[in-house]
Amino acid sequence: MHVRGVDVSASIAVFLIALPLSLGIALATSAPLQAGLVAAAVGGLVAGRLGGSPLQVSGPAAGLTLVTADLIQRFGWRTTCAITVLAGLAQLGLSLLRVARSALAVSPAIVHGMLAGIGVTIALAQLHVVLGGTPQSSAVANVLGLPAQLADLHPAALSVSLVTIAVLLLWPRLGGRIGHALRKAPAALVAVGAATLLAVLGGIAVPRVELPSWSSHALPGLPEGPVLGIATGVLTITLVTSVQSLLSAVAVDKLVAARPDPATHVPRSDLDRELAGQGAANIVSGALGGLPVAGVAVRSVANVSAGAMSRHSTMLHGLWIVLAALVLVPVLDLIPLPALAALVMVIGVQMVSITRIRTVTRHREALVYAVTVSGVVLIGILEGVALGILVAGGTAMHRLTHTRITRETEDGLQRVRVRGQLTFLAVPRLSRALHQIPPGARVVVELDGSFMDHAAYEALQDWQTAHTARGGRVEMTGRAGVRIGERSGRSVRSVRSTCCRPWTPWRNHHCGTHPASAPEETAGGGRATGQTGGGGYQLASGISSFQRDTAPLVREELARLAREGQRPSQLFLTCSDSRVVTSMITASGPGDLFTVRNVGNLVPPPGRASGDESGDDSVAAAIEYAVDVLHVQSITICGHSGCGAMQALLDADGDADDTPAADGDSDGNAVGGGDWAGDGAPAAGTTPLGRWLRHGKPSLLRLRDGHRAGVRLAGRQPADAVEQLCLTNVVQQLEHLRAHPSVARGLALGTLELHGMYFHVGEAQAYLLTGDQVRGEGTEEAVAVGAVPTGAVMGDAVPRDAVPAEAVSSAHTGGAPATSGAEPHSPRPPHPEARDDSRPPRPDADEDMRVEDTRGTDARPLGREPDRTPDQAPGRGHLFDRITASSPPTAQPSPPRGRVTHSN
Repeated sequence: MHVRGVDVSASIAVFLIALPLSLGIALATSAPLQAGLVAAAVGGLVAGRLGGSPLQVSGPAAGLTLVTADLIQRFGWRTTCAITVLAGLAQLGLSLLRVARSALAVSPAIVHGMLAGIGVTIALAQLHVVLGGTPQSSAVANVLGLPAQLADLHPAALSVSLVTIAVLLLWPRLGGRIGHALRKAPAALVAVGAATLLAVLGGIAVPRVELPSWSSHALPGLPEGPVLGIATGVLTITLVTSVQSLLSAVAVDKLVAARPDPATHVPRSDLDRELAGQGAANIVSGALGGLPVAGVAVRSVANVSAGAMSRHSTMLHGLWIVLAALVLVPVLDLIPLPALAALVMVIGVQMVSITRIRTVTRHREALVYAVTVSGVVLIGILEGVALGILVAGGTAMHRLTHTRITRETEDGLQRVRVRGQLTFLAVPRLSRALHQIPPGARVVVELDGSFMDHAAYEALQDWQTAHTARGGRVEMTGRAGVRIGERSGRSVRSVRSTCCRPWTPWRNHHCGTHPASAPEETAGGGRATGQTGGGGYQLASGISSFQRDTAPLVREELARLAREGQRPSQLFLTCSDSRVVTSMITASGPGDLFTVRNVGNLVPPPGRASGDESGDDSVAAAIEYAVDVLHVQSITICGHSGCGAMQALLDADGDADDTPAADGDSDGNAVGGGDWAGDGAPAAGTTPLGRWLRHGKPSLLRLRDGHRAGVRLAGRQPADAVEQLCLTNVVQQLEHLRAHPSVARGLALGTLELHGMYFHVGEAQAYLLTGDQVRGEGTEEAVAVGAVPTGAVMGDAVPRDAVPAEAVSSAHTGGAPATSGAEPHSPRPPHPEARDDSRPPRPDADEDMRVEDTRGTDARPLGREPDRTPDQAPGRGHLFDRITASSPPTAQPSPPRGRVTHSN
């Protein structure tokens, strides 16, 4: 068995917290002090080994203090141990029934209310010990007896308690470098240690811990007492320990998932196995004379925060408890009891979490929380939980049956708002509101609820049919303004029309169907639009939806950008095609990308006079501004499939007859669907569009040049000449980009990277252009222009098999290149034109320009955001942090050349 160093250090940190807490909880329950140590050791060794949550730490819990103290008072210690064993058996039975997940169905307001009630009761009881007295039998008795206790203070006990409380509260707030180093020691251990030193060195006469010999340790006996009372005790122990342990396990999973960069995978909790492990631990603890065991959030958080990676840390902490109980008895006997009482009192106060109160208030469950707390404090745990469940059920029924229906008139528009669930109980009020609407009026019915029963649906549908028949218009929306259904003539658009809105309230969709034909032209030459489907309506509705739903969410971030100015890290140059949505394919937001869009994602070469009809300064100005003013770190040129500009170039070149794209591209869509393709392609130089497309002529020449390296997609050749030209165009525009002075300076200084990208519209798949170097045309010296994964070989080359996607991802993140088990595809056939063998080969003559995706066996698809470090804010990292991810690096025969940059 290999034990990691981080597990050893984490176990020591947890041990230092658990030791004083175990003694304090045993003291608060009036149990033998050894019982706390037994429970802590068993919780670490047994629950840690058998439980389903590897990093959860189990032991005596403050949440069990109240019920355990009550059982000891009623039945005695030996019977309480027997009840603990029976509760463990009950937990084992529940685990076999696999009902652990059902325990999480209890309202969080009830659980937190139960813990808060227990905390209040603990704090009231231990306050008497802190003041030098003895706690009473109930919370009410403790409150009533507090004035008399305040009149009879014991200065010795009070001074020791105040020192303990002061250290507990101030220790986590120590500042500076020294304070940061000191805070590594647990506050509980330091507080008890300081109080012990004060009592010993100051000669203060206070009661101290007395650990009797282990030979006289009390073991369980046969249960004695009323059967109903014992059964109630077993049920209470089972309920509290199970719910607390399962909730703690779920919290541990969240903490582990929130780790910035976990070095080792920690499996998620198996709740049924965790319940079985807790049951086994309670059986052993009760049999050995220990307190009931449960998962403890405080110790579990400390375990995760200390960097524990496996269950070894939990088990080792139990081993340290055993050694301390055997070896450190003389030291433990010096601890003053008021110090332990003060420690437990502070823990009880902290169980009443202000954050939890705010949370339940925000979710409108404050009444459930308050009733549960009051019931636990005044009556008991089971009674308080039962009251909380009743109030929670009543609240749910009230919300289900309470529906608010209002009707407003806004500029002739009738708006009916339905707040809450729409059931048969609300049908009379709904019908009354709907029948008050004048015939022929335009109506918007806004439904804000997640449930509508059959009676309400029929009532709403019948009224809609009747109102539409009388010339009215009805639109059903949700609270966010998303259209649920609408009438166009006699047909009703299905609710399914919202099925393709996974990322934004987007309405220009067809859900698998496409309009059969373009809108008919009117007599005046314009185009007729439908009553509800016009672009003006869509624009106004979209703006309204943004202002209502999205603007409140982004207003704070946009206000910050307005104050600080834009600081994008990337310049993203892509085509104007409406199907290419940059924010969607890069998972970016406001302030992330400085975007330039034009027809064909072209970058005119610099150096042409502005007066020349072929010249264009708009793209050059954007590049200069992005590099010299905004200081972007990378520039990406993104092409896409089915580009109408590339089709127009091929048509103008006279090669359209040889292009299979006339029938369809690889998606099965006619390339003529592009914006500038087909018969409507402009003649070169006759229109602004034709003059602009002259800047794409070098890409066409590059495609026809037999001495140039080709571009291929991962696992296949380009589907047709259009796709081949789209890919080649990205490479050619990267070459034009390097010729701009601002870009050349950034590349020379190593402050700028160039990336090539290709988006396949039909596949919704992004590809990165990869190669070993980026070379300048006609340049004998290789120039590294960016990270290896996004480079391109620009010189002559013999086609080579594609590198698997894993190599792309690992090289991009700076790791060793990875290999894949995928079979390489056959080399591309040579160009029909004869190659001039007299030309000297370039140094990279064995390389080829490749386009890779990330759909390999071990790679993650583009679009899934990788983990970030805590100091890296979302959206401010490298662009390809959001559209690619790394995979485990393995060896590859030849490492890539050029400069490898880390993007994470």
